[in-house]
Amino acid sequence: MKIHIKITEALLAQVRLDLHRRHPFAFERVGFLTAGASRSVDGDILLLCRSYHPVDDDDYERAATVGAQIGSDAMRKAIEVAHPGKSALLHVHTHGGHGLPGFSKTDLISGAQFVPGFFNALPRMPHGLLVLSNTSARGLVWTAKKAQPQYVAGFTQVGRSVRKFGDLYEQT
Repeated sequence: MKIHIKITEALLAQVRLDLHRRHPFAFERVGFLTAGASRSVDGDILLLCRSYHPVDDDDYERAATVGAQIGSDAMRKAIEVAHPGKSALLHVHTHGGHGLPGFSKTDLISGAQFVPGFFNALPRMPHGLLVLSNTSARGLVWTAKKAQPQYVAGFTQVGRSVRKFGDLYEQT
């Protein structure tokens, strides 16, 4: 099974612009993408990004050990946005730079703790984490609460032109 994410050029630009804004005390920004999901006859999953929802400034918590820590209100708000449309929920942040980004150890540990919780409200949709660079992205998606996460095979940006990036299309 391969997982692929499709996003419009305008939506991706909106996400990157927001994630580069300064915060009063956090060292990085966090947001959530909602996405529709479809499965091919071969079992591959396509996530079609619908909307972006930045975490409100007041929902960040002071933490000396991580670049950004968000509270339960931020998670609740994200689930409330995704629930009416029965959307997949993708936690997104950026590490900046160029080329294929990687998840930090903290990203992987915290993601494994909070992403499965999204299945309590939206049990039939995949959910995950995305980390962006200025030119690429990497994703990790859970297909069920107890499932092992899988890396996203690739991303497609659609708009004035089509651009493919991510693991399937780039060398690390």
